[in-house]
Amino acid sequence: MDTSELEPSKLGTKEHWDNVYEEELENFGENGDEGEIWFGKKAMNEMIKWVNRHVPSRPDMSVLEVGSGNGALLFALAEGRGKACYPAHRLLGIDYSEGAVQLAQSVAHSRNLTAVTFRLCDFLHEDPPLLADDQKADQNGAWDLILDKGTYDAIALMEKDKNGRTPVEGYPIRIAKLLNPGGHFLITSCNFTDFELESKFITEETGLQYHSRIEHPTISFGGSTGSACSSVAFTKSA
Repeated sequence: MDTSELEPSKLGTKEHWDNVYEEELENFGENGDEGEIWFGKKAMNEMIKWVNRHVPSRPDMSVLEVGSGNGALLFALAEGRGKACYPAHRLLGIDYSEGAVQLAQSVAHSRNLTAVTFRLCDFLHEDPPLLADDQKADQNGAWDLILDKGTYDAIALMEKDKNGRTPVEGYPIRIAKLLNPGGHFLITSCNFTDFELESKFITEETGLQYHSRIEHPTISFGGSTGSACSSVAFTKSA
């Protein structure tokens, strides 16, 4: 599916996500509920397995999650739910919803993982902040690993401009700009197939290359068989 074929939805509005995380932040304060894991634990755990297999932890590595929500994916990496713990102080989650950032910071405090950083950032219009101990002058090539679990999907549902273009069309080049040469980008989507993701991210402009994919369980419905979500990894030429 081309991004221009998707109809705008409330899932593509900041108001919707502000309301979602306002409620989840309230629930966490009242009963400790950390909130929903987008696409579920199984899909998240598959992403963690992929990271452990293909991007081994090292002390100086930098990891960015775009649209980090309640921080579940970064916490899983920091706690070593795969084969290794990833350095918490080298993990950054960004979200354009202030409630999401507050929720992730609250959960981090409850888990004693305050070294994991969460910041308010509108990825389409702002560069993420550099990590505290990063010596780079700017964000170009600052990240060894970038993760996306549903954020590209949500951006694709934003309102189109007068020419019928959606803001998501500028997303792939921003990812490529931030990736360190030799770095990896792993995305999980429920709106786009593997092939569709590859066609959007592998372009002359981005310079990204296909790396691998995650095999998710298949489901059958109406005579068709497919996966509930797609996960594809890309790498930037060294």
